[in-house]
Amino acid sequence: MADEKEVLLELDVQMTTGILYDYLLKHTYSGLQGILATVVGCLLIMNFVAGSSVVYLIAGIVVIVYIPGSLYLSAKRQMLLTEAFKKPLHYCFYEEGIEVSQDEVVELQQWEAMQKAVSTGKSIIVYTSKVKAAIFPRKDMGEQTIRAIEIISTHMSPDKVKIKQ
Repeated sequence: MADEKEVLLELDVQMTTGILYDYLLKHTYSGLQGILATVVGCLLIMNFVAGSSVVYLIAGIVVIVYIPGSLYLSAKRQMLLTEAFKKPLHYCFYEEGIEVSQDEVVELQQWEAMQKAVSTGKSIIVYTSKVKAAIFPRKDMGEQTIRAIEIISTHMSPDKVKIKQ
């Protein structure tokens, strides 16, 4: 598909439970659901501190711990059930977009179609839709991390890129 095109950067990524969990945490706590759950949990705990029943403390802890716990279990389950995560994914960055391949399957995502790019301490995440993303673990990118950030930043609209180095 992109054999004749100039490759700006090539990366091999091996997904792990930890990287997937990091992505799920970022995705959840950047949205309304995660923020609301944290606020509700804190309010319940504050009610306990203000002299209310121990039930508020227990409920607050459950609310605050439930989401990260369920996200971890979800990451673990996805790692076990998703065949694509069992082998490395190969990414090529081109002027047109990012190509991902594994075995005979090749898919090119155009830069214009990408929703946003964000970062965590462990990864650079490029959303290809509201719920799907290409995850680039910093450990797999190594010294190519800065180059990847530069390419993403120059090929996506600045208002879509929220990456911290």
